[in-house]
Amino acid sequence: MAEPQVLSTLRRKRADVEGYIAKLERQIEDAKRDLSAINATIRIFEVNGEPSEFPAYVEIHRLFKRGEMTAICRAALAKEGPLDTRELALRIIRAKGLDEGDKALRQTIALRIVQALRLQERRGTVTACGRRAGVRLWSAD
Repeated sequence: MAEPQVLSTLRRKRADVEGYIAKLERQIEDAKRDLSAINATIRIFEVNGEPSEFPAYVEIHRLFKRGEMTAICRAALAKEGPLDTRELALRIIRAKGLDEGDKALRQTIALRIVQALRLQERRGTVTACGRRAGVRLWSAD
C-alpha cells in the first residue's frame, strides 16, 4: 500500500529542517572560533608588560634575557643539588613571578630548560645524571 502524501511531505520537511539545523550549528562553531581568535588578539594588545600578564602562548624567549634561564637553573642546582627538569621549571617560574598553576607554561619552560641545559652539558658546566620519574635529572659541575 502506498504511503500517504502527508507522511512523505512531512518526512521531506523533517530532512530539510535537520539539514538547516546542521548548517546553523556549523555556522555557530565557526563564529565561536572567530570569537576565540578575536579575544586572544585583544588579550595580547591589553598586556601591560608584566610577566604575569602574558598568556601561555606568547613566545617565552622574549621574557628572558640572554642566558637568564641558564643562570637561574645553575644557581638553583648549585644551591639545592641535583634537580629534575620539572623542579627547575618551577624555580624559573617563581623567579620570574609567573603563574605556577599554568601547566602549558610549565611544560613550555621545561622544554626550553632541556634545550638550554643540553648545550651547557656539552660545554661541561652541568651534567645530566639520569632520570627521576621519567624526567631528566640535572646537577651542577
